[in-house]
Amino acid sequence: MTVLRLDPSTKAVAGGRVLVGGSPLRIIKLSATGARLFAQWASGTPVGDKLHQRRLAEKLTLAGMVHPTYPEAKLTPQDVTVVVPVRDHADRLAGLLPRLADVRETLVVDDGSAAPVPHAVDRHPVARGPAAARNTGWRKVTTELVAFLDADTRPEPGWLGPLLAQFEDPAVVAVAPRVRSAPGDGTLSRYERLRSSLDMGATPAQVRPRGRITYLPTAALVVRTSALQAIHGFDEDLRFGEDVDLIWRLVDAGGSVRYEPESEVVHEPRTTWRAWLKQRHDYGTSAAPLAKRHGRQALAPVRVSGWTALAWLALAAGRPKTAVAIAFGTAALLPRKLKPLDVPAKEALGIALRGHVAAGRFLADALTGAWGPAAVPLLALSRRGRRVLVLAYARHLADWARTRPEIDPLRWLLARAADDFAYGTGVWRGCLREEEPGPLIPDLSNWPTRRPPPSSTEPLRGTASIRKRL
Repeated sequence: MTVLRLDPSTKAVAGGRVLVGGSPLRIIKLSATGARLFAQWASGTPVGDKLHQRRLAEKLTLAGMVHPTYPEAKLTPQDVTVVVPVRDHADRLAGLLPRLADVRETLVVDDGSAAPVPHAVDRHPVARGPAAARNTGWRKVTTELVAFLDADTRPEPGWLGPLLAQFEDPAVVAVAPRVRSAPGDGTLSRYERLRSSLDMGATPAQVRPRGRITYLPTAALVVRTSALQAIHGFDEDLRFGEDVDLIWRLVDAGGSVRYEPESEVVHEPRTTWRAWLKQRHDYGTSAAPLAKRHGRQALAPVRVSGWTALAWLALAAGRPKTAVAIAFGTAALLPRKLKPLDVPAKEALGIALRGHVAAGRFLADALTGAWGPAAVPLLALSRRGRRVLVLAYARHLADWARTRPEIDPLRWLLARAADDFAYGTGVWRGCLREEEPGPLIPDLSNWPTRRPPPSSTEPLRGTASIRKRL
């Protein structure tokens, strides 16, 4: 039995015959029967067994408009083997292993620790990296599922239940829980509680490149063993970003990857600002190697309409009238573009204007993040450039006002700016080392003159979510 949860972005318009939402944003026109089924599912009615019902539910799930739940899941923790890579810091295992008593087996792999780790089933004489350690572990697994957990994680009681339920769909090959940062008293701990690079948020998602959630960290991840075998596991040549690469290869192989925040795992964050900045910098260095493997567009620092970028560029250049003309002019074109899908003109105009506003945030993320090491010093040289920087960094203060973290505004702003800059320097370092500029090149290929497909369209595009980690 499958019950669908609506994504917060999804809404029905035109009398329920048109759905708007998902990630990336899509518009799907329903038949009368489809509209009736959607209304029933939105009220909690399970999806039926008929082929047309299952196909529509699958289409909406893949679009990110709904998220399936399975109240009668069959898999249990006895179908799971946990693999824990560890290098030094064996004391962390004392807080993790007792929480794994209900799984079939737990395999600890020692990745070249200075002193041999107790309970390890295998040991690398020298450190080979987390990808190699995880490969060593999962290749010993005989169960249907393998769960990867870092040594510094602490699964909450019942964490496996919501994850195992997702595997009722045979297309699902990997599912991850929400990974939350452990609470603490210091400024860094409080910042990480809200801005951890491992925390994908409170909303479930279909995970894919260019989606709202583009990757999942292997700090906590459950995967079908057969799917790992099919793609030969982790790429051991990647020191950072190996988890992103794994997820994208699973998707490229035709698998469905899900994020399920009803399950939670807590992890210990870095304890010093120096270690934290190094971590962010290291994450940035993975962007260029990933661009070589998966294409430049997958790692573009921002993905927006070219006309939207021109509007924001005009505003930054001190041409507000030109910016408004471009924004409203292109927005006025969208109702006609979406007319074949029966999208009301008011709704279409709202989509366009919200897209322009969201794009401003994406561009600001790129400006102070991936482009930051070059753009910030250059903009700081002129009065107009400094105004642009003020506007770009103001989004951090807007976030502070919205979330009200237990940090004063100045420290929050400084932490966000340092986060951006550390990541950006990593991106530049990786690009120079790999001779690959892809992570610095924006994707402006989505122009409003393009016609939508007959059943759906993606008028808003952005990859801001990926820069949390890459």
